[in-house]
Amino acid sequence: MIFHGRRDRPWVALTFDSNLTDGMIAELDRGEVRSFDNHLVVAELIEMHVPATIFLAGKWMERYPDEVRLIASNPDFELASHSYSHRAFQMPCYGLGRLPLREMAADVERSEALLAAATLHPTRYFRFPGGCYDGAALAAIASTGVTVVQWDVASGDAFGHSVRAIVRNVLSSTQPGSIVVMHITGGNTAPLTADALPQIVDGLRAQGFTLVRLSDLLAA
Repeated sequence: MIFHGRRDRPWVALTFDSNLTDGMIAELDRGEVRSFDNHLVVAELIEMHVPATIFLAGKWMERYPDEVRLIASNPDFELASHSYSHRAFQMPCYGLGRLPLREMAADVERSEALLAAATLHPTRYFRFPGGCYDGAALAAIASTGVTVVQWDVASGDAFGHSVRAIVRNVLSSTQPGSIVVMHITGGNTAPLTADALPQIVDGLRAQGFTLVRLSDLLAA
């Protein structure tokens, strides 16, 4: 389990999760939500030349292949796994449906296969949906060979209602080696990420932090 990098170098990794559950797909199909792809977050990262590691859920990748290709084509970005179905590896977990223990390894491998098809340089980093796990889940996915990466700074952008609060959460909590978690999922799941991102990036840089991809942070 990795929660942060070295504390003696002012490097910080911004990471972004995407998620798409069967329930969210049903909302899209009924026209209740326009999109669960927050393209503005990706556009902001590109505009500001921000390195980032993006944990993609497999069903999200299948729904938004053009966005996946855009992310994969940018050398500032790297792709990682956020599972295939975005079901819970431990219960309870923020209302997510449970993924049976016997299906966990296959779910991770299915996600990894999609990543391998999307980019020539996939990582083997994996993040549990909702950050929820236990010893049984860790044992269940051990055969996949992934490196489990969590975070030490939660931005609070998930279902957030205040840009100021999101920015404050990140700028007040980040320290050398931090791994910050945010989201690129649109709709009502993380509606303010793109609005908060410029202030977060400028604020971290003003504090003397260098923003790097997760692989660079951990390689150090």
